[in-house]
Amino acid sequence: MSVSRLNLRKISPVPYLFILPHLIFFAVFIGYPFFNGLYISFFQYDYLRPEATTFVGLQNYTDLFRAGSVKFVEFWNSVRVTLTFVIYSVPFLVVIPLCLAVLLNSKLRGMNFFRTIYFAPWVLSCAVISLIWWWIFQSQGGLLNYYLKLLGLDTPRWLSTMPYAMISIVVATVWWTMGSNMVIFLAALQDIPAELHEAAQIDGANAWQTFTRVTIPLLRPVMVFIIITTIIASFNLLGQPMMMTRGAPAQPTGGGATEPVMLRIFTEGFVRPFQGSAAAMSVIVAIMMMTFSAVNFRIFRQRD
Repeated sequence: MSVSRLNLRKISPVPYLFILPHLIFFAVFIGYPFFNGLYISFFQYDYLRPEATTFVGLQNYTDLFRAGSVKFVEFWNSVRVTLTFVIYSVPFLVVIPLCLAVLLNSKLRGMNFFRTIYFAPWVLSCAVISLIWWWIFQSQGGLLNYYLKLLGLDTPRWLSTMPYAMISIVVATVWWTMGSNMVIFLAALQDIPAELHEAAQIDGANAWQTFTRVTIPLLRPVMVFIIITTIIASFNLLGQPMMMTRGAPAQPTGGGATEPVMLRIFTEGFVRPFQGSAAAMSVIVAIMMMTFSAVNFRIFRQRD
């Protein structure tokens, strides 16, 4: 009997049966929409009048890379806004959850209550969070400006002027999502053996030295994971600017100062509507994110 037949007999179908449900959902809800979007990107697509759909080849893509076109300005402005949001939000979404996890990693009474309080916003929907912070930041009758006025301070137009509009979105996002990263950091901290901290203290290390030379190095894999997932999540920003600022204020050259790429794709595909152009934008963004993920995981694997 050949080796190949022995190998075939050793292969069990059970593991594949376990992953089959996920594979089916992935194919239906991820695979099909992706390839259908890729197909639509080659057309001037009209979902209300299918008979008016015309094949345009790479025209939707060339418009996005042809300097001077309206779509070029709007799309790359939205990419710039998204990158700005990522740069502003990700450091806070890493440092603040880490600090909270360190503070809550104790056996004092009431710690579970505080852990619940900090994690609670994460269970709320994006619509609820956006409406809460819209009410806090709105210029007329907003909670923040009300108290600033009582203190005799300036009352900025938080949601319609820069840089206040971007600050408002960052604050709302950090408050909403930091609880998730905090729980991951907290679980990682609780997995660190107490003996390592005790050994560092015996060697004369103070609290800061123990944190920087023992805790942080052991948290590196978790920290890399959180940074990568947070960047990807921040790049998918949509609900907060849609409900809080609607992409405003408008830019003189086109697009909005708080209009991220996902909101630009939504506007292009469902408001105007130009489904073909929106599909081309989606494909380009997908390629960007896959490239980013591949590079990060490659670096992470090499360091391990």
